[in-house]
Amino acid sequence: MKTNIERKAIETIKTLSLEQINQAKSGHPGICLGAAPIIHTLFAHHLKVLPEKGGWFNRDRFVLSAGHGSALLYSMLHLIGFGVSVSDLQKFRQLGSITPGHPEYELTPGVEATTGPLGQGISMAVGMAIAEEFLAAKYNEKDVDVVNHYTYVLCGDGDLQEGVAQEAISLAGHLGLGKLIVLYDSNDVQLDTLTHKTTSENVKMKFEALNWHYELVEDGTDIESISNAIIKAQNVTDKPSIIEIKTVIGLGSSLAGTPKVHGSPLPSSEVENFRKNLGGKEFTVDTKVYEFYYNKITLRGRKEYENWQNKLSIYKLRYPEKYQEFLDIMENNIKVDLNVDKLNFDLNYSAATRVSSGIVLDYISTQHPTIIGGSADLSSSTKAKGADGDFSKENRTGRNINFGVREHAMAAICNGMALHGGVRAFCGGFLVFADYMKPAIRLSALMKLPVIFIFTHDSIAVGEDGPTHQPIEHLTMLRTIPNMTVIRPADANEVKSAWNYIINDHLNGPVCLILTRQDVPTLTKYNSKAVPLGAYTASPERERLDGIIIATGSELQLAMEAQKRLLKDGHDVRVVSMPSSNLFERQTYAYKEQLIPAYITKRLIVEMSEGSSLQKYAGSFGEVYSISGFGSSAPGRLLVSEYGYTVDKIVEAYKNLPNIEIHRYFDN
Repeated sequence: MKTNIERKAIETIKTLSLEQINQAKSGHPGICLGAAPIIHTLFAHHLKVLPEKGGWFNRDRFVLSAGHGSALLYSMLHLIGFGVSVSDLQKFRQLGSITPGHPEYELTPGVEATTGPLGQGISMAVGMAIAEEFLAAKYNEKDVDVVNHYTYVLCGDGDLQEGVAQEAISLAGHLGLGKLIVLYDSNDVQLDTLTHKTTSENVKMKFEALNWHYELVEDGTDIESISNAIIKAQNVTDKPSIIEIKTVIGLGSSLAGTPKVHGSPLPSSEVENFRKNLGGKEFTVDTKVYEFYYNKITLRGRKEYENWQNKLSIYKLRYPEKYQEFLDIMENNIKVDLNVDKLNFDLNYSAATRVSSGIVLDYISTQHPTIIGGSADLSSSTKAKGADGDFSKENRTGRNINFGVREHAMAAICNGMALHGGVRAFCGGFLVFADYMKPAIRLSALMKLPVIFIFTHDSIAVGEDGPTHQPIEHLTMLRTIPNMTVIRPADANEVKSAWNYIINDHLNGPVCLILTRQDVPTLTKYNSKAVPLGAYTASPERERLDGIIIATGSELQLAMEAQKRLLKDGHDVRVVSMPSSNLFERQTYAYKEQLIPAYITKRLIVEMSEGSSLQKYAGSFGEVYSISGFGSSAPGRLLVSEYGYTVDKIVEAYKNLPNIEIHRYFDN
């Protein structure tokens, strides 16, 4: 039964949300009015969180997949004491505020994921649920459990129409993620039109066919029915649950039930009426509402948190080694030593960098207890495969996730695992299919998540599969994403240096590790400091520096062979390996100038890609030796030759550079 204080609490959520939107003259009032009873019921009666311990590891996770309803979430976070003030609400969608137009992770206390692009939130929630299941199976003991929580999602019709969500929902059902509960705000309206004009799916039949538990709440204002449906979902442990809650978008406004209320502020007079019915001045809250949420959420959260702390104490006494490991994984405090005999790649070793990466990853998996991931039905090709068997309903400690042919969701799911914490997530695919993963990769960079994206088949050397499978513009695309680190190692030792950096040092953003299909010789000696510099001298000039050839990845072999030929012809050239232009840009000016001096104008950049992201290193008179069109279908070696990636052509290109002399000036 809805009590008077609960009615007032729900009306407060609605009114604060509308006031934020009208103050900003921008926002989405429809969901704030229609879904307010849903978010109230979840938070007040079920969600296990503690505002004063926002990062508590065993908290429930709540993901607002319908991120356009951010005002609704900010109102809720304010009311329960999550550090969102009235002043913050008044700065909704304004420059420098912590209440942006769509929720942003680590900007706003209590926001678990950056959402807004529809379908990404529910897909990340699948990743969170996978992480919870895996960690619970790995660390819980029969007499004491230290990982036990739910992942909740609030989504709308638009979320469920997105392809990425379809992929994630399918995998979640297959894996039987019983701790995942989706609250579906089903209002039959989307931005342009009514949903019946875009889809005729039977939601119940569809989700049950995908191995989901389904519940229907016919009245979205009936908080008792919503609460009972959540309880039923919690009791279903062998499959995820979706609760379809029928609501009226913009309930209580003159535009209720229409697309017009989705994404435009209501008339000021209507917002004033909501405030008048609630009472008080604009942006004010009755102290009884604050008290209600404090008693319901904070006190419950404290009790749960104290209970968890007591369990940790027992766990520490009974299982001291597992306790220490559990602390380490929670704090991302796992270090892996790669200076071992198993990973010695001498100059006689020759293999594709994907193979070398697989060897290193396999070893890392023996040392890092919670590195987990897999490939999009390509692990035999990418060599990106987790340890300890397949993660499944029968084997929750398996660390290989069979993502299936679901690249879109794979990347988003890895983001969710990283957001959950306690695991190091990776995924693998062909570089050309970074196109499918781009939205999630972008969000990963926006949130600065330490996800490892392993991409193989990195050039036209893919061969017979042809231009549909040969990446051309993809390196440029990935390198230009803010907060992204792209690493394209040249040989096994650069692969090893890259992995050493990724696993031990790079925890503040995603990495794309770009690897070859074709075999490459070992050209360098192992140096753990090489890749973190981004670029370094792989083969120095003999006496007088005449020019520089900069190469990335497999093209380093060509550069070094060209250097030998050029030296015979009287050109003393330095060869620079540039595994990561992103990392190189983070070095000091002095280091950059030492490696690529400004006075050296003869510079040739060699990469089997579109290459424009490397143009700056060529300077005004140099050249980026690159590919201007798509690839072709033919054996890889033939293609490499046909596209001009031969020693003869590289030597010719270098010799054709203009001779521009820039004098050096030295201090006396």
